[in-house]
Amino acid sequence: MDRFGQLVDPHTVVFERLLPGPIERVFAFLWEEDKRRLWFTSGVMPTAPGESFTQHWKHSDYSPNTTVPPERMKEVDEKGHFSTNTLLAYEPPHRLAYTFGQGSEVEFVLKPEGDQVRLILTHSKVPDRGYALNVSGGWHAHLDVLEYQLRNETPPGFWDIWRKTEGVYDKRYTV
Repeated sequence: MDRFGQLVDPHTVVFERLLPGPIERVFAFLWEEDKRRLWFTSGVMPTAPGESFTQHWKHSDYSPNTTVPPERMKEVDEKGHFSTNTLLAYEPPHRLAYTFGQGSEVEFVLKPEGDQVRLILTHSKVPDRGYALNVSGGWHAHLDVLEYQLRNETPPGFWDIWRKTEGVYDKRYTV
C-alpha cells in the first residue's frame, strides 16, 4: 500500500494507512482529546452532527524530539493554530467527519482487517491545487505521528517528518 495521499480528482485527496488495532483504540485516537492531541489537534469534539467545535494545532507537542520548523511555519509552530469546524458524522468506531478550513471536509473511515485497522482519510471539497498540496504534506506527517503513537513509540519531531515529503506531492499531483 502506498503511504502517500492520492489526488483522486482536483478537489479530493485520499490517504489509506494500515494501523495497529483494535478499531476502538484507533477511533479513540481520532476523537478523544487526550489521545488526538498526541498526533493532531486538541479541543473537545461533540457527538451530535451540526455542532461546532474548535481544534488547536501545536506541532511541537507531538514529540519530545524538537525540530526547527520551516521558515513559513515558524509563527504557526510558536503560537499554534485554531480552527472552528462543524461535526458532520459521529459513528464510533467506524466513521468521523467534519468541516475543515476553507469549506473543505475531512472524513475518517475505519475498517478492521485482522488485528489491524485500515484508515481511509478523505479530504474533500479542496478549493485548489495549492491547498491540496498543503494539506497532503500535513496529513502525511500527522498520520506518520499517529502510527508512532499507536505503536507506543516516540515519534521524531513533526517537522523532520514533514520535510521528508516537502516537494513530493507537487510532483505526484500532476492532474
